[in-house]
Amino acid sequence: MLKYLTFVASLIGGPVVAQNKAFDLQVPQGLIETGLHKHLLPRFSLKTGIRITVTPDGGDAEFGPEGTPVFQQGDRLWRYAKTAGPHTDAFEDWLLSDVGKRTIEAFAPEGVALFSADVASAATVQTAAVVGNTALGEEVSLQSCGRCHVVNETNRMNAIGSTPSFRLLRTFEDWEYRFESFYVLKPHAAFTQVADVTEPFAENLPSPIAPIEVSLDEIDAIVAYVGSIAPADLGAPLQSQ
Repeated sequence: MLKYLTFVASLIGGPVVAQNKAFDLQVPQGLIETGLHKHLLPRFSLKTGIRITVTPDGGDAEFGPEGTPVFQQGDRLWRYAKTAGPHTDAFEDWLLSDVGKRTIEAFAPEGVALFSADVASAATVQTAAVVGNTALGEEVSLQSCGRCHVVNETNRMNAIGSTPSFRLLRTFEDWEYRFESFYVLKPHAAFTQVADVTEPFAENLPSPIAPIEVSLDEIDAIVAYVGSIAPADLGAPLQSQ
């Protein structure tokens, strides 16, 4: 009797499990017209058994301007955003895997590859596209930050060698936060005044050097300028033996 019940349960449970291995993917019309989804999705489903249904709006995941960078079409960077779940997560992992990347780049209708899976540099450039006055940002950076930091080739020989250059700081994942809030971070808080933001220096704690005086607009400009410069090339990570 137990074997019979187990057999019946397997018959009932099997299709339910299979049906649950699925999710809806929102794909914009412009991307649908390329035919990429017809190339990618069956190969993913064959590998994982997860079925993906394409929808023009709504869905558990989507290709669009938000999320994890997954492939590039000309100058456009496509990203993958999703709700948390084992199937949507599996698709993201596959897209970022070597197999997924090769599958993306193998899509070449009429012999011409339309997409690139090398999105690292493109993602960096788009993330750095901070709106602001870069010319003003360079000017303020050289004037206010150039006393200590190498801003660019203009002051390369006039900075303090023990402080990181702007290009080196640009390699940090949190570079934008560091520049936006530099005036509250050590050691800058001791000698920086931001108009209408910071309190005057205490009488018993005067600035140890000639104070840096900037406005919020000038800080925005500095962030925009730093976002426009290329991060330093630090080479490949060290490999331990």
